[in-house]
Amino acid sequence: MNFYFDAARIIDRLDAKRGSVNSLLNTLPEKNRKRTAALVIETLKYKSALAEVIAAANLLKEEKKITSHSLALVLVHDLLFSGGIQAGDGPVKQALLRHKTRLRSELQRVKIRRGAKSDSELAVADDVQTAHIPRYVRINTLKWTTDEAIRTFQKNLYVLGNPLEELRNFTRDAHIGDLLLFSPQSQLTGTPEYSDGRLILQDKASCFPAVVLAPPAHPGSVIIDATAAPGNKTSHLSALMGNQGKILAFERDRKRYGTLKAMLARAGCSNVEPLNVDFLSTDFNDKKYSRVTHILLDPSCSGSGIVNRLDQLAEAEAEGSSVALRERLEKLAAFQLQMLRHAMKYPAVEKIVYSTCSTHPEENEQVVRATLRSTEAAVGGFRLAPRAEVLPAWSRRGQPGILEDAGDTEAVVRCSPAEDATNGFFVSCFVRHRGARSDVSKAEAAVAGRNSAPGAQPGMASAKRKVHTEGDGDNTSRQPTSSGRRKRRK
Repeated sequence: MNFYFDAARIIDRLDAKRGSVNSLLNTLPEKNRKRTAALVIETLKYKSALAEVIAAANLLKEEKKITSHSLALVLVHDLLFSGGIQAGDGPVKQALLRHKTRLRSELQRVKIRRGAKSDSELAVADDVQTAHIPRYVRINTLKWTTDEAIRTFQKNLYVLGNPLEELRNFTRDAHIGDLLLFSPQSQLTGTPEYSDGRLILQDKASCFPAVVLAPPAHPGSVIIDATAAPGNKTSHLSALMGNQGKILAFERDRKRYGTLKAMLARAGCSNVEPLNVDFLSTDFNDKKYSRVTHILLDPSCSGSGIVNRLDQLAEAEAEGSSVALRERLEKLAAFQLQMLRHAMKYPAVEKIVYSTCSTHPEENEQVVRATLRSTEAAVGGFRLAPRAEVLPAWSRRGQPGILEDAGDTEAVVRCSPAEDATNGFFVSCFVRHRGARSDVSKAEAAVAGRNSAPGAQPGMASAKRKVHTEGDGDNTSRQPTSSGRRKRRK
């Protein structure tokens, strides 16, 4: 019965937008993960119909032993769609079985109302966009080469060709050299190459931040991944560095920190030091950070760009009112800006890549604009790297009319699920121009002048927000609380 409670907790967290399906499932003990994952995914497919059945049967009102709606969902799913509850005859199971006849009757009524001839027709249909997004697989070059991977797949009867046309077709990506594209229906998690860390499932757009950061691959280099879990981008940085130098990988949430360590071990990342520390709590003047030159910053965001096959199930219901969404975006943007300003205070940092898996300009161009207007950017001499240094061959750039300079709009990158066959994504790159550094008083005066201009958002710069780190998305989960205050760690 315990795995039903685990599955219910995962669905509760998804409803609260505390993470993505994959990241939350990764917090489960390994021995129960596969079974619980299957139950969560199947329940999400039928969630709408199950909720209708539960409400019509008055299950939660009449049966006090079933303590939550999510628990009712997973139990009723197995009762109606999986041949019965897979647990001993405890009080919770007996409580549900008392309503078995009524629940089955209500299921038939739901099928009639929806015109469904079979149970499978009640499942959520696949998002149209996901059918046109390939299965992206990054080759972990710490363990083998991309050419070796291609030869292995060909030996296993895969054929170079358009992966959207045939199940066994695959091809090499045009922008990321170590990325392969497979059919959306392909299943690679059961292969030995995935199990031993040679293959990493990672969306194409999620590979952009590490490529843009281009960390130096030499023994003396020190870089930071400020929000590292679950570890896809961290392991990508490690591969680009050839396990040379050092990566300080921060993750404040204890469970996600465990996930990060497991991921890095499987990928063979020996140059990464995982730290169960909040990046915002670090002292940038500490000597141990004196040689940090590059920072990857992929903080919490709304996750509005995610359209992968699992998370579109969790997002099947409306996100909420426009007022609630606007308030949430304001809190996220304030936190994102806070993270960027903190990153710019590291004395030796030369390059900061800021990315989100969001499509909202409030978290993307508007955060970049506020950062460029900040004291930290002015004092540090930070500007956006030009397009020539930020995936120049990628055609989709920033949303026009937000950044103050047309060149800055061209300097940032966007990805559109509908047009680019990736998750929705945003990438920007800040670089320090040492010759442009001003003294503090002049820089602060310039910033004050910009922030008093029409359209400026000075309040955003000083806000501090608390975040939860219980999920992925990689980082869709560190969401500010409604109070906007960061709590002390217990």
